Amino acid sequence: MFRRITISFLLALLVVAAASVAFAAEEGAAAAAGGSNVKTFIALAAGFGIAIASFGGALGQGKAIAAGLEGIARNPSAQNKIFIPMIVGLALIESLVIYTLVIAFILVGKL
Repeated sequence: MFRRITISFLLALLVVAAASVAFAAEEGAAAAAGGSNVKTFIALAAGFGIAIASFGGALGQGKAIAAGLEGIARNPSAQNKIFIPMIVGLALIESLVIYTLVIAFILVGKL
């Protein structure tokens, strides 16, 4: 098990090292040609960031609501004890998506 983890870690390290060299070579070639791919990567990062954050937030909120409503359905007298923490949890999940939206706006502002 330890050997497999070590090999996986070394392969991941090799991929990261090779990718940084490849991106550096590509950036140098683009700079020599007079253009830059940085704007393209910023736009991609903003788009993928908000997409991943909204997907994860929606999944988390769906699970939280399902669990909260199931708890209320099983024990209706505990509605007050379940509902408020569920709303607070939903607000915290939504805040992470909003943080990502702000970061995406900042990245798009750099274009």
